[in-house]
Amino acid sequence: MRQAKITPELIEKTIKFHGHNCPGVSLGIRASELALSEFQRAPDEEIVAVVETDMCGVDAIQYLTGCTFGKGNLIHLDHGKNVFTFYRRSDGKGIRISAKPEVFSDVDADVVALQKRMVQEGLNAEEEERLAKARAARGQRIMSARLEELFEVKPAQGPIPEKARILESLTCEACGERTMETRTRRFMGKTLCIPCFKAVEKRI
Repeated sequence: MRQAKITPELIEKTIKFHGHNCPGVSLGIRASELALSEFQRAPDEEIVAVVETDMCGVDAIQYLTGCTFGKGNLIHLDHGKNVFTFYRRSDGKGIRISAKPEVFSDVDADVVALQKRMVQEGLNAEEEERLAKARAARGQRIMSARLEELFEVKPAQGPIPEKARILESLTCEACGERTMETRTRRFMGKTLCIPCFKAVEKRI
């Protein structure tokens, strides 16, 4: 496996794209590094990423690998796992990258308590600083670790996802908004978008 080169400047641009630095984006950077060691950055839709989380690291994968939701070559499966599968369309090659459990298993009790308090009631300045230092230290450990310490790599499971299709849009007969035909529903002889269909369902 050749070693992908992600420069400090590119890392900084990735963090800026995401909006802040955190352990999640660090993990995404390292997963992208591993993927780019196997495949080049996606020229258009040649490389496909299937991500099983909506965590911060997915922004790093979009920025660094060129796989994006808009092009249809970034697919989200809502499994809540730090698992990233990459495929190359030209030859069918695919790898499944899963974060090892120990990557996030050593969080100390103080950090867990601070994260819980932050969500429930907020933190004071001293607590915010403690949490920020703990996150920075974890992110640095992720960035300095060997890839084999962070991830398990296996061949991809299943076929390559199909390319994104350009489909007809239909007008919802309730709200009047244009909707991709595969996302419409028929009810009482009318074509409805999913939100309008659900609203009707609640009334019956």
